[in-house]
Amino acid sequence: MASADEVALNAPHAPKEAAKELFHTALHRIKHEVIKSRHDWDKHEPRMWARAASLSDAELTAFTIDDDLVEVRSGHDSGADYGAIVFGKIRIPAINDEEGQGFIHVRLHDPPNRGVDDVIFHSIYTEEGPEDGKGHHEWYKAIMTDDAPLKFFNE
Repeated sequence: MASADEVALNAPHAPKEAAKELFHTALHRIKHEVIKSRHDWDKHEPRMWARAASLSDAELTAFTIDDDLVEVRSGHDSGADYGAIVFGKIRIPAINDEEGQGFIHVRLHDPPNRGVDDVIFHSIYTEEGPEDGKGHHEWYKAIMTDDAPLKFFNE
């Protein structure tokens, strides 16, 4: 798997048509994985998706690519013909609380030379704060703020 050292990402920018097409291809899977992630985390650490606690699955995933994919970055693995790794920041329209609007960060893989038919959903970015000395993290979050940078992640 590519690491941050092996992939030079371009600067964050508004999505162009090619990026929108990639994310459209993966939209169903992205929504499925958002719901799955929330349900999995809610079993042992509900703080991960706390900003969405009052939302139904339908409300949480009521985003569209055309309206809510607000930023993308991409890069290629320098050591192999792996294809492109594409990161996207997607607004969750139903979240606008004291922290501001809510966003998820998503990673896709676009293998080389096959168009969008083989786009692979990779992951949703989540963060765990520092440990408190008792083996617990101080905070968890899957929903980012507008000022959270779209950066390389492997999760």
